[in-house]
Amino acid sequence: MRYLYGMFAIIDIETCGQRFEFRKGRITEISILLHDGLSVTGKYTSLINPECYISPFFISLSGITNEMVESAPKFYEVAKTILEMTEGRIFVAHNVGFDYGFIKEEFASLGYKFKRDTLCTVRLSRKLIPGKKSYSLGNLCESLGIEIKNRHRAEGDAVATAKLFDILMQVKVDHPQYRTKGLDELMVRRIDKIKKYILDKLPEECGVYYFLDQDKQIIYIGKSTNAYNRALSHFNTKEQKGRKMLNELYNVDFVPTGSELLALLLENQEIKAHKPKFNKRRKADSFTHCIESFTDEYGIINFRIVEYQKAENALLSFVSYFAARERLESLIDEYTLCLKYCGLTGDESVCFNHQIKKCNGICSGDEEIEEYNQRATKLFKSYSYTDSSFMIIDKGRTTDERSLLLVKDNHLIGYTYIDESSTLSSTEEILQIVKKAAYFPDNDEIIKSALKQGKFGKYIKLE
Repeated sequence: MRYLYGMFAIIDIETCGQRFEFRKGRITEISILLHDGLSVTGKYTSLINPECYISPFFISLSGITNEMVESAPKFYEVAKTILEMTEGRIFVAHNVGFDYGFIKEEFASLGYKFKRDTLCTVRLSRKLIPGKKSYSLGNLCESLGIEIKNRHRAEGDAVATAKLFDILMQVKVDHPQYRTKGLDELMVRRIDKIKKYILDKLPEECGVYYFLDQDKQIIYIGKSTNAYNRALSHFNTKEQKGRKMLNELYNVDFVPTGSELLALLLENQEIKAHKPKFNKRRKADSFTHCIESFTDEYGIINFRIVEYQKAENALLSFVSYFAARERLESLIDEYTLCLKYCGLTGDESVCFNHQIKKCNGICSGDEEIEEYNQRATKLFKSYSYTDSSFMIIDKGRTTDERSLLLVKDNHLIGYTYIDESSTLSSTEEILQIVKKAAYFPDNDEIIKSALKQGKFGKYIKLE
């Protein structure tokens, strides 16, 4: 069997001597992990009969006893496998001189000259992660949060070295000032491999896609009307954060929605649920303040910031008072509103904006209430539902399917999929079939924005 599908062979050995000696310093165990620049793709581990006595010191170090290796294959019996698995690959090890030297000498004892390009993770770690107190495998892994199972056994140490190697490749991307011969090209090849793998798995359909790391943790969630094209744009980014995400990317998942509006809502819900490390927006799932409206005793439409739980007619919701304040100030400028009637100055005062001619004077009696209310109403309608209860019938995931979204009493209830030929006669009937959505105030803002832009199918008002 030929092993032709990798770039690296990550190797660890256990021995019964500090240096190779035919009668008392031989290999007792070997583990080889094939690594293609993305992940481990193959593994070989075997005890080896050293054909010599293992002293108590090395038994206590590795736990490998003379009885354990008595029936194990001798080196010449595994030599062909080692040759095949390392051929055309870079020989990677922690303190590579030790492992490579022993294997080279074992082959020399058979009359064969073993030669491979090598890469030492000790030297690479010193260069890319300077300042560590110790660069031994145990101490370095502990400082980086890498768990080593079966320490001082070949496979346990090889797996830990592979995890360390993954981290070092990420550091290489984050810090291009470190010029390590050959790694630049390897990283480009890695990105190219993952690019093809990801794009082959994503369809040219509307839905939500999930980027996952090596541990199957979600690191990014996005939506698009064409998931393939959107994923392709990630690979064309020049931003450092985007390149870092690609370096951690190992897999992708996809949920088709058919409807762009449902994709927006599902993306919002999933980001809040998983809080992926590379998503900047929509992570907050706790809303503390909102902007609400009311009409005062003089018939003037007012806006104010209130605590979310106390709001009776919330227009926009926020995760902090300061975010609400910033947005309200922006709306005041956009619609030429009065600070007094937005709760940002005293009730008896003429607002400061009027003094600098940014308020038309509703606070000083210089502007008619009707004229002021026209602008306030325009703002109100921009962030309000026209009807308190309605449903939207939109595209489905297939040609004979439609999506259904339900809003009741000014809040999103949920959504479902129905056959194109389905007929629904009442709100109660719809409520029985919709999949309830976790409620977040910004869900309604997404729907309002979509309605404003016309991003939906058939709109049906409900009584």
